[in-house]
Amino acid sequence: MDTVTFCFYPDIHLTIENNGTKKVKFLNHRMILVLAVANWKSTLKADATDWLLEEDNPSVRYYTLTEILDKSQCNPEVKKAKEAIMNEGLVPKILEKMTDGGYWETSPSFYTAKYKGTSWQLIILAEFGADATDSRIKKACEFMLENSQHYESHGFSIAKAEKTGGGRGSGVIPCLTGNMVWSLIRLGYLDDPRVQAGIKWITTYQRFDDGEGTPKGWPYDKYVMCFGKHSCHMGAAKALKALTEIPAEKRDSKTQATIENGAEYFLRHHIFKKSHDLTKVSKPSWLHFGFPLMYQTDVLEILGILTILGCKDKRMQEAVDLVVSKQDLQGRWKLESTFNERFQTNIEHKSENSKWITLNALKALKRYYS
Repeated sequence: MDTVTFCFYPDIHLTIENNGTKKVKFLNHRMILVLAVANWKSTLKADATDWLLEEDNPSVRYYTLTEILDKSQCNPEVKKAKEAIMNEGLVPKILEKMTDGGYWETSPSFYTAKYKGTSWQLIILAEFGADATDSRIKKACEFMLENSQHYESHGFSIAKAEKTGGGRGSGVIPCLTGNMVWSLIRLGYLDDPRVQAGIKWITTYQRFDDGEGTPKGWPYDKYVMCFGKHSCHMGAAKALKALTEIPAEKRDSKTQATIENGAEYFLRHHIFKKSHDLTKVSKPSWLHFGFPLMYQTDVLEILGILTILGCKDKRMQEAVDLVVSKQDLQGRWKLESTFNERFQTNIEHKSENSKWITLNALKALKRYYS
């Protein structure tokens, strides 16, 4: 290790000179110091980039071009890959199964039809980089906003309110709200007032605590597993993921404060440990990487969220080491967990090399060590 990297929240500024001396201007006490390798690829056993660039998975090819190779949206290869997402592979297969009403399966089962219902398809389409301008995508987004979003609180519900319309208030849960806000932002709805209201639900109700001062009243009195004495790790991950998707320049002070609170929550847990006993793993399944994760989470997803935020903290190192340890001699990662056979169409194969897991691992390692 021969360079020093400083991690900080956006309101901290840092100047480093590489001519043998380093100048640091401390504008905030929350700055975190970690050592970083000069070249992030030195953590790899081999470079899998060419494999990821193969044309059989246009979404992975697109993200490899833009996020690993840093090619601009104007690049001809990038444009071609983006166009291919809607014409080849799994995205057109999923869209073919959408009904004329903008939903999959049946209208009421948008959440309960795991994982073939409408909410789950929006997550997958957003993950795959589907074209936000496509009329079918917009129709599906409008369906979820009209049938799942609770009109009063603007969180997202697992069931429709038949009498009043919109989502049923008693069915609003944090993981679905986070997933829908994230998906809708990815699919072009950031500036929509309904999505802005969904963001406000997260900044108002989402918990990032270990049971200190458990809040009372709605929505905390419903669904103990979601709003119990301890924050739901999955709901916390999806909420933070949604807020992370908002460009920094569009985050208000409450959103930024919630992001900082959420990031510290996961750092306090070393991402996957019990904060009250850091020798214990919170949930062993989080050590097995999957894609897409739906309402679940894992070490790689949370590490990805934190690195998007620019976090480089020693409390992340165990998670980073775990990710690095899982690559094979070709620099590839396997799909260890999947909901295949429950999707509209299968996504890769369990226990085999996964382009999605490899891509997500490379993105996280690049951001952490760059």
